[in-house]
Amino acid sequence: MASHEEWTNAQQHQEVTVDGKDLDMAYYDEGEGDPVVLLHGIPTWSYLWRDVAEALTDDRRVVVPDMVGYGNSAMRDEFDRSIRVQELAVADLLDGLGLDTVSFVGHDLGGGVGLRYAVHRPDAVDRLVLSNAVAYDAWPVEPIVNIGLPSTAKDKSVEEIQETLDGMFRQSLASDDPSDEFVEGMKAPWNSERGMVSLVRDAAATNTNHTTEIDPSDITADTLLLWGADDEFQPIDSAERLEGDIESAEVVGLDDANHWVIQDRPERYVEELRSFLLDGESA
Repeated sequence: MASHEEWTNAQQHQEVTVDGKDLDMAYYDEGEGDPVVLLHGIPTWSYLWRDVAEALTDDRRVVVPDMVGYGNSAMRDEFDRSIRVQELAVADLLDGLGLDTVSFVGHDLGGGVGLRYAVHRPDAVDRLVLSNAVAYDAWPVEPIVNIGLPSTAKDKSVEEIQETLDGMFRQSLASDDPSDEFVEGMKAPWNSERGMVSLVRDAAATNTNHTTEIDPSDITADTLLLWGADDEFQPIDSAERLEGDIESAEVVGLDDANHWVIQDRPERYVEELRSFLLDGESA
C-alpha cells in the first residue's frame, strides 16, 4: 500500500483544454494491456484507488486521474469544476494518451462522469463500473452542499475543514476502526488555504442538471453496479434504478460496506471488479 506521498511521486502530468482553459491534470499510469480508467469522486482524489490500481496492473493498463480542481491537478480559480467539465477533461486526457476505448470505473462523482462519458461516447466505453455513484437528482448530499457555501471559504479555517472531512470519512466507513492512512490520505490535498478554497469551488460546482439531462438507457456498455449496500449518501436504491434503465446492467451489493466501499471491502471489491473486467462475469 503506497503512502499518499509515494502515490503523488508516481503521478504524471498532462495539459488538458476545456472551455478554452488549459489545465494541468495529474494521473497515475501503470501496467500494460487493455486500458481501464479509475475515477474518484468528491471529496476524494486518485489515491482512493491505490490498492485497486495495484491489483489490476498485472493484466491491464491502469489510468487513474485526479479530476481538475482535485488532488494534484490544477487548483487555481477561474475554471468550472462541474461534472460536465470533468467529463471533457477526462476525454481530452484519454485522447492525449491515445486511448480510443477503455473500461471506465467511477465512484461517487466519478461515477456521474462515467455515466455521461458512456452516454456521449458509447463506442469509447468497453465496460462500465459504477460504485455508489451520483445519478439522477439524488445529489449533492448535505455535507457537500455545506462545504460549497460561499461563506465556507471566508469563515472556515483549514483546520476546521480538515475536521469536517475527518468526520465525513470516518462516519461513512463501515469499519469501527477506520484506517488513519486512508483518512489522512484523503484529507491531504485540502490541507492548505489553496486546497481548502479549491474544495469549496469543487463542492459549489456540483450540478444535478448534469445527471438529469442524460438518459441512462442510452448506455450500451456492459455495466456493473458494484455498490456498498449500507450507503446513506447514495443508497443502493439508486443502483437498482440504474439497473432498470441500463439494458446490460447488474447490481452487486456488498454488505458491510458504506459509501467508501473501496476501503470497506477492498478484497471483495477487487475480486468482483477483476472478474467483471477480465472475465465479463461477477464473482
